[in-house]
Formats: sequence, C-alpha cells, structure tokens
Amino acid sequence: MTDSDSNTTPCWIYRSSRKDEMYLYLAREDAFDDLPEALMRQFGNPLPVMELELHPQRKLAREDVEKVIGNLQNLGYHLQMPPNLVPDLNDGQTI
Repeated sequence: MTDSDSNTTPCWIYRSSRKDEMYLYLAREDAFDDLPEALMRQFGNPLPVMELELHPQRKLAREDVEKVIGNLQNLGYHLQMPPNLVPDLNDGQTI
C-alpha cells in the first residue's frame, strides 16, 4: 500500500428507485441495515451505480468530496439530493 492509498476512502454509490437524481454513498458495500429507517423508506430500493475510491483531490460532479468523505467516516453514508429544479409553471391560461 502506498501513502496515497492510505488517504483514500472506499465508497459505494446507489441511486434511488423513487427519486430521480437522488444518490446514496455508503462507506461499506450494501450496508443498508445501518441506515435510518425513515431514510430508506424515502429512498426506496437502492440500485447500484458504481464503486469509487475518494480522496480530497478527486472531483465529484455535484458534491464536495471532503463533505462526502467526512459523512462516510462519521455517519457511514452520504445522501446526495436531486438538484433544485425550477419547474415550468402553468397559470392555467392557454396561449
């Protein structure tokens, strides 16, 4: 093991079966029994996406990698919420 290997955090990522663009990062593969029951009810069936080795220099598309690593180390998981989308609102009038 090199010095850089000791600075990595393994991570398993799952997507929600209920909410588009909601992802769950886990410190241990398939460690769903350790998660809050309310979280799992809202998340639905976890669908595996990928496994990553996280380190402070790694870039993630929509999350702060240091926050994710901290949550994995302290909580055992990190929940990535869907981005804030602004829906097209219809005021009921037709054009």
